[in-house]
Amino acid sequence: MEKRRLGRTGLEVTQIGFGGIPIDKKSRGEAERTVQRAIDLGINFFDTARAYGTSEEKIGSVLSRGRHSVYLATKTYQRDRSGALSDIERSLKNLRVKKIDLYQIHQVDQEEALERVLAPGGALAGMKEAREARKIDWIGITGHRPDILCKAIETGEFDTVQVPVNIVDHYIFEPEKALLPLARRLNVGIIAMKPLAGGMLKEASRALRFTLAQEVDVVIPGLGSPAEAEEAAAVGSAYRPLSPSEMRRFLAEAKELGREFCRQCGYCQPCRVGIDIPSIFRLEGYFDRYDAAQWAKEQYHSLKAKAAQCEQCGECESRCPYQLTIIEKLKKAERKLTGG
Repeated sequence: MEKRRLGRTGLEVTQIGFGGIPIDKKSRGEAERTVQRAIDLGINFFDTARAYGTSEEKIGSVLSRGRHSVYLATKTYQRDRSGALSDIERSLKNLRVKKIDLYQIHQVDQEEALERVLAPGGALAGMKEAREARKIDWIGITGHRPDILCKAIETGEFDTVQVPVNIVDHYIFEPEKALLPLARRLNVGIIAMKPLAGGMLKEASRALRFTLAQEVDVVIPGLGSPAEAEEAAAVGSAYRPLSPSEMRRFLAEAKELGREFCRQCGYCQPCRVGIDIPSIFRLEGYFDRYDAAQWAKEQYHSLKAKAAQCEQCGECESRCPYQLTIIEKLKKAERKLTGG
């Protein structure tokens, strides 16, 4: 598989990496088979996070059997020094390593959050301490808003930036317009997340080919099975750009999605009454787009907490990086999935 240099880190990473969110929901056996298959296929960049449940532990379990030639990236939600240092220690333990290649500050989508991270006693200070102690090598930042990320990397403090790059966000947040060129000029490594727009784009290979054509260093689709790892690796091993006709069809699919759809990132969770918001919106997607209306209704009926139980507290909306009107969307999903 072709490799690309991850900015100033100098790491030579495979252009397809491993997104670690999906394996949290998988059994340990299935998750470990997926990680091992990705390694066998030559994927050498693994991205996870403290917020991804058991993902770090499952990756660490496989790597403990022999430190393969892979690079590890993980993340912290913490905004202060002590919290970041504590998370780094936990990540080292979970991943079963003495040093992590890239540690990132997770989901910085508001100026206030960036200010807290950069302030004296902020998370960045803790990460620098960890770097001095040789517990991490490089420092990165992730988020969904290119304008905030531009401000972050202009400080010179971050070695990498992770941002959604897909055909849908291309027309909403336009990361290719300012952020990606700026990162390239500053020699900041570019990690493209959500190439399938949270699973809403139907054809994975086409979505990956679109993202690989942008100015990025590595694309990290979420991989939840050996088959998904094989499909992604095949794209990376025999990459070819989309043809004009493929691009036209892809654009049509993106336009059908519109702007108000859930990317399945899960940042809206937890709900105080236990509503699994991403799952409900995923079932709505099956109802609308995959000719599985009856199946979606049956699955919805089996959920413990339904959309109708929403107390409209607004906490989920305040957490959503895409600023979706979740309360109204839940009402709409309830009507569809119950036939009301």
